Amino acid sequence: MERTFNITWLVLIGLTLLSAVFANLDFTYVAIIILVLSFLKFIGVAFFFMELKKANAFWKVLLVAFLTLLLVVVWAV
Repeated sequence: MERTFNITWLVLIGLTLLSAVFANLDFTYVAIIILVLSFLKFIGVAFFFMELKKANAFWKVLLVAFLTLLLVVVWAV
């Protein structure tokens, strides 16, 4: 179990560094890429560190639907 947490933690650090790299670039879709990376980081934290993977399927679907809706709304604005 500790190995899974360590791998997830390293992936989250990598996604954070990737977000920092994209933040310094200057092209049209940087904001969308950073939002998607944030979406992936939130999913990683929720499922692995908050143990949502053991929760009822309703809560999993609700979380992913909420994050998708949030991503679409923020991108549209």
